Amino acid sequence: MLKKYKLSFDIWGLLLFLIIMIPNFIWFAIPASNDVLRADSVTAMLDIIASVFQVFMVIALCVLVNRNRSKFHITPLIVFVIICCLLYFSSWIGYYAGMVNEIIILGLTLAPCLAFIFFAIDRKNIIAVSFGCVFTICHLIYGVVNFII
Repeated sequence: MLKKYKLSFDIWGLLLFLIIMIPNFIWFAIPASNDVLRADSVTAMLDIIASVFQVFMVIALCVLVNRNRSKFHITPLIVFVIICCLLYFSSWIGYYAGMVNEIIILGLTLAPCLAFIFFAIDRKNIIAVSFGCVFTICHLIYGVVNFII
């Protein structure tokens, strides 16, 4: 399976990561008025696992390139990536507007994860998909346990 991959640099994977991180950088610098996301997490060990798999996913997206992938172009999966990014940004706007509900929390947790997974599927990067799925499950549990239940 690893024979299908080469170590290379995928600028599109890095760009997706940086685009998704923009609201996080803003959040680090400028807290929201009702900033529940800064509360202590009750899923600390799961959060560590999620962070590790997130790092592995981003590394896989950026430096593991499937030799059989097509040249980057707009595909239905890339459209889904864009939709997920727009949902994610909309969720951050809602969060900063003071809305903290299940829809906003799910938008903040699932939308970026799905964007990464759709991108990895489009790029035929099953390694990144695998890391992304574990990250998504952990991130979803974090969001639900800490902010919805």
